[in-house]
Amino acid sequence: MCDPNSPFVLDWTIDKVAEWLENKGHYRYVNLLCKSHQIDGKALLTLNESDLRSPPLNISVLGDVKRLALDIRQLRVENRRALLELGYDPASLVQFPKTFCDILPHQISVGTESQYGDFDHLPYQSSQASDDGHATRLQPEYIKTVIALGYLFVVTWITAFVMVIVHDRVPDMKKYPPLPDIFLDNVPYIPWAFHMCEWTGTLLLVIWVGVLVFHKYRFILLRRFFGLAGTVFLLRCITMLITSLSVPGSHLQCNPRTSPHSHSDQFFLDLMYKMKQAYVIWRGAGMSIQGVRTCGDYMFSGHTVALTMLNFFITEYTPRHVYLLHIFTWLLNMFGVFFILSGHEHYSIDVFIAFYITSRLFLYYHTLANNQALMQRDSIRTRIWFPLFSFFESSVDGIVPNEFETPAQIAQRLVSCVFYLLNLGFSYATKIVKTWCTTPPIVNKTSPVYKKRESLNPHSSLSSNNVSKKLSRSRNKLHDQ
Repeated sequence: MCDPNSPFVLDWTIDKVAEWLENKGHYRYVNLLCKSHQIDGKALLTLNESDLRSPPLNISVLGDVKRLALDIRQLRVENRRALLELGYDPASLVQFPKTFCDILPHQISVGTESQYGDFDHLPYQSSQASDDGHATRLQPEYIKTVIALGYLFVVTWITAFVMVIVHDRVPDMKKYPPLPDIFLDNVPYIPWAFHMCEWTGTLLLVIWVGVLVFHKYRFILLRRFFGLAGTVFLLRCITMLITSLSVPGSHLQCNPRTSPHSHSDQFFLDLMYKMKQAYVIWRGAGMSIQGVRTCGDYMFSGHTVALTMLNFFITEYTPRHVYLLHIFTWLLNMFGVFFILSGHEHYSIDVFIAFYITSRLFLYYHTLANNQALMQRDSIRTRIWFPLFSFFESSVDGIVPNEFETPAQIAQRLVSCVFYLLNLGFSYATKIVKTWCTTPPIVNKTSPVYKKRESLNPHSSLSSNNVSKKLSRSRNKLHDQ
């Protein structure tokens, strides 16, 4: 400690805590906290609302829980500066090393304190999330969601174009037979298995759409899904281009497509042909049940990426007690992977790497998003290595709670949104009409039509001049009077 002899809340005895409780009006809990559970000053500062509700305290009166938790938080806020000066972390009450303790008071700007404390700019700061780690401010931020959707849209187009390229450069099946694979060499080929994998993925997608419809923070979930899916598939484009593996199954028809414009002098025509082929892949989402058949896109499996990403998002953003849904989605994920391998559409290494990369990226992203202190410790490096994360999660300060809306609330939100858009459109239309009506028409006096009209009516200019003269005379008379 920097000054161990200074009087401080951490040095409060049990009797001092009892006195504080009585001063704050919590008489009925003096015996429970001080005599039964020996709460002193340090223990008092570490209590939160969850501790008061749960065993062994079990305070059941909601109003008392809220008031006592509020007073404890207020006590913690009032003593934050003293905690820092004594070398303690205000969030955890862990004592800092002496070297950090020596420089800590110099980092505090005197006179800049707020009701939330004055250490927000320090390194290793704690997130301003609630006591249970959940976010305190969550805005839909529609623009960020649209940007994330655009990012995924661009990546899917790049993926489709790369799939056309790798299909045309797939190794000759006669010269390069399938590579040795433990699973493919021991499991027979099942013709309908790959279609079953895609139907499994479709079912996971339907469940995920249902979660999005009823989730209160659906736009945050959407931009996270778009951002992560786009990043994984962009990485897949690179791995597909780097190395072309031989075809894993002899049943696959992997002959290169012959372009009618393959000569060097018709480069743009050949590019347009490839773009059309890419559009067919993009329109069908790369699925064989949509009539898309490609080869060469083996490292790593895009179907495994989709299955794993959907499974992880469903399990993350649904309540923990809905364990039957989580078991079901995990079974769909595992069976989907099995169907991919049973259809001999990918090597085992393709599926393993796809699952590993997708799951790790999902966990890394959410670990940073749910623990903002990790990102704030080295924000510059985070912006360099995770620019999309830094942009999308800049206003989220904790865990996104799994709160859901009823159909009535969703319908009410949709109706209010429609009325808002109609109101906005009507106001813009009114402004345009007013502007159009009040703006005088611009006459081009040099145009042939105007000159012809003036020649046919020579008195028009004279009459207009007379009118202007009469108006000026009347104004002068009024001025003289």
